[in-house]
Amino acid sequence: MKEDVVKLMVRLPHDIKSFVAQQSDRNGSSQNSEIIRAVRERMERVQREEMPAPAGN
Repeated sequence: MKEDVVKLMVRLPHDIKSFVAQQSDRNGSSQNSEIIRAVRERMERVQREEMPAPAGN
């Protein structure tokens, strides 16, 4: 099953655009994939921070 995809135009400062381009070259991926990877990593980090600590600790 294909996941829903939405187009989004984003304006990036030159330094961030350069970083994304370098990472995509380094990883053999598209710049779009690099941006998605960065956002997903941030999403996972935020979700971990928002999880309550286990009871009894």
